[in-house]
This record gives sequence, C-alpha cells and structure tokens, in this order.
Amino acid sequence: MDRILKGEGRTSPEQRARAFNNADIPPPLHALIDKVATRPTQVTDADFDAAKAAGFSEDQLFELVISASVGQSARLYEAGLAALAEATGNGKGE
Repeated sequence: MDRILKGEGRTSPEQRARAFNNADIPPPLHALIDKVATRPTQVTDADFDAAKAAGFSEDQLFELVISASVGQSARLYEAGLAALAEATGNGKGE
C-alpha cells in the first residue's frame, strides 16, 4: 500500500490517498472512483470519458483506479477481521 500511496506516479500522493479513501474527490472523477470502490460492475466507458474530458490522462486514471480498488479491499479486509474478532471473542481486552 505504501508504494501505491507514496511511490512515484503521474498523480500526486494526495490524489491517490483521496482515491484510496474514496473521499474529497472532485467531480467528475468522483463518479468514477466511487463506482470503482462501491459498485465496480457499474463502471462504464462514459465514466472514464468524463474523467478524461476533465483533463486526466489514462496513466493518471489507472493509478487512481488502482488506489481506489486497493483502498476498498483494505477496508473490506479490516471489516472482516473485526467481524471475525467479534465472533470469536478475540479483541475484547486480549
């Protein structure tokens, strides 16, 4: 995750962090990033076209989509660990 968020790229670490967290993303990029994170099967060419029309290159979009995907995966992983800990009684002062 460190390389995704802080490594060299066509987007700034701040932009990648916003995509990773799916937060504070300006439109029309927000529509694409939010779909990638929460409804990936609904991403369309129009979402990419709108982001490109706003001035983002394909390289930039690739980095932001990867950041959003990894961010959502990390959130789901953490939620799964928390649910497992709750179900097994681990994490209650142990």
